[in-house]
Amino acid sequence: MPLTKKPLSQTLPRDVSAGIVVFLVALPLCLGVALASGAPLLSGVLAGIVGGILVGVLSGSHTSVSGPAAGLTAVVAAQIVSLGSFQTFLLAVVLAGLLQIGLGLVRAGFIASFFPSSVIKGLLAAVGLILILKQIPHIFGHDADPEGDLAFLQPDHENTFTELLRILGDVHPGAAVIGFLSLAILIVWDRWKPLQKSLLPAPLVVVLIGVGLSQLFRQFGSPWAIGNSHLVQVPITESFSGLFGYLQTPDFSQWANPAVYVAALTIAAFASLETLLNLEAVDKLDPRQRTSPPSRELLAQGFGNIATGLIGGLPVTSVVIRSSVNINADAQTKLSAVIHGVLMLVCVGLLPMWLNLIPLSCLAAILLITGAKLVSPALVKQMWNDGRYQFIPFAVTVVAIILSDLLIGILVGLAVSLVFILNSNMRRPIRRSVEKHLGGDVLHIELANQVSFLNRAALAKVLDEVPRGGHLLLDAQKTDYIDPDILDLIREFKEQTAPARGVEVSLLGFRSKYLLEDQTQYVDYATRELQSTLTPQHVLQILKDGHERFRTGQRLTRDLSRQVSATADGQFPLAVVLSCIDSRTPAELIFDLGVGDIFSVRIAGNITSRKVLASVEYGCAVAGAKLILVMGHTRCGAVTAAVSLIGDARTPAEVTGCQHLDYLVSDIQQSTTVTASQASKHLPPAEKQAFVDAVARRNVARVVAEMRSQSQTLDRLVREGRIAIVGAMYDVFSGQIDFLPDDSVVRLQPMEG
Repeated sequence: MPLTKKPLSQTLPRDVSAGIVVFLVALPLCLGVALASGAPLLSGVLAGIVGGILVGVLSGSHTSVSGPAAGLTAVVAAQIVSLGSFQTFLLAVVLAGLLQIGLGLVRAGFIASFFPSSVIKGLLAAVGLILILKQIPHIFGHDADPEGDLAFLQPDHENTFTELLRILGDVHPGAAVIGFLSLAILIVWDRWKPLQKSLLPAPLVVVLIGVGLSQLFRQFGSPWAIGNSHLVQVPITESFSGLFGYLQTPDFSQWANPAVYVAALTIAAFASLETLLNLEAVDKLDPRQRTSPPSRELLAQGFGNIATGLIGGLPVTSVVIRSSVNINADAQTKLSAVIHGVLMLVCVGLLPMWLNLIPLSCLAAILLITGAKLVSPALVKQMWNDGRYQFIPFAVTVVAIILSDLLIGILVGLAVSLVFILNSNMRRPIRRSVEKHLGGDVLHIELANQVSFLNRAALAKVLDEVPRGGHLLLDAQKTDYIDPDILDLIREFKEQTAPARGVEVSLLGFRSKYLLEDQTQYVDYATRELQSTLTPQHVLQILKDGHERFRTGQRLTRDLSRQVSATADGQFPLAVVLSCIDSRTPAELIFDLGVGDIFSVRIAGNITSRKVLASVEYGCAVAGAKLILVMGHTRCGAVTAAVSLIGDARTPAEVTGCQHLDYLVSDIQQSTTVTASQASKHLPPAEKQAFVDAVARRNVARVVAEMRSQSQTLDRLVREGRIAIVGAMYDVFSGQIDFLPDDSVVRLQPMEG
């Protein structure tokens, strides 16, 4: 069922609260990314404003939040140094935006579909793990790295574990109390249902309590008082006009500098890749599982980067951390992202001093909880259970992101996934099975979705193993691409090698552009010649083999259209199947048969009558069928009715409203007794059903016996060995068939009560 759009009155409160929470978390992150990039602090804030308002409006995502990304800090820092000035770098950002718009217009976002899920989940887990490790020091009040940069390794060759060790000598009691109290509030809020349903967001409560405690601790003095180094630090301007005074514009005089275009291409490539990866990851976190259009996102990011470059901001991308916080805050629509951008603009311009009262430790608690949700044990267990082809790329992506940065880690994860994909294709480019058709065994080779030149050796080996005089079916129904080298190999085998070895080659599902038409060389339907060579025992085995294929999901590949035309002039069925009309017992499917293979007689309760016998006699004496199978089934409605109505003073027509049901019920009731049926009504449900199934089984045995006793034609054919009559019970729960032993059709006595 498609998701219905909620009215604004329902979504607005949630979007406002989520926007506030994202704003509180995004502000210090924007400052931190600018600091780590070697850019003016305000450039990070400007990028956050543009990413929230402009990109938020243009984006097709309901949950993604854009802004300056920690994953681009190394790229940004290197390009600023390479270009020689921040203004020249801004020109490269504008050009990168134009390139992204071009990518969006040509719908380049389709590449997002090729990102392996193991890498996307590795990205989420890595971000979550880094968030936890990076925010632990801030919880204790150790704020040597207040920007919260996602880089695990620092430029001075220190790392996050070094910072964790330094906590031991640098714990701020006031900040630590606020941090752990915030953590406790968030955990309780997330687990107590009355608080979960509250419109007041837990992160906002945490921030307000943190500010209040910070002011209280100021009264206590050292060591409880929280100084500026443990608080958010926003550049202070007196008014909006003062904020505008900090804006910088691109140096358009550098438009002929080749280095600018190289930088623009680099920024566009990295920003687009990070956006598409983050967008894919965020969609997986969305509780409503909405899908974001990737090409539209590239357009939105392109316009955002043009705008941020024109006013002096850093490049923007979709960002996992802010988006995760947005989702955890129960954002309903993209309005929350816009609200966070508006709040950033207003508060930075008018209320910077108020923002600078927020302790970093309470923001760290919010991020730590977000990280814990991203790298949950359930996710790791799921990836482990999915096998090494999923777990190893997942684990490598996590480790690579932690030890390098987001983009490099993802590229390493993609490379490992590609190795596994190539290895899988080289080892199993095909699915090979032997199908037992009526005309003989057929080697069925099902080609993979993508068959490249790397698969040539494996396919050549399989073709070389086809036995002389055998039948081969090459199936390309699930194949999207076949390399020209593979096509040459197939044509050579079909036109030269196979005829020399007496191998019949059938083709199925090849696209018209490959110039390989569908062709079926083997016999997959009942013919006169086949019918004449089979014995009743052979036909019974064919039915048993077909049922086994049905039960295990290994049904034969059939060309039904070819069978229709091939049987148009005559039919040579192998068997007559008398079964119930129950919708769960279609004989052709249960025995994996094709067009023209059997006569199917269906009547409620699979009973016999003169008209039924006439059909069965014709199928055997005239059409040449070698086997009669009487198939009953468990949970049979007709048998249940016969058992429940036996001994009832009312007629079946009076009970059910079915005028002619009495003819069926009275026939089936011959397989039980009044005493036994009446006694079964007092049994527990399971035992009562077992009794009904036993009556259905006995009904089958009775019908098998009556066919010979009531039809001289069938009795004669059985005595001459030309046909056999067999009974069977089909279990509608398990799909299993139990064939009745031969002696079950003799010495029929009434069932005892």
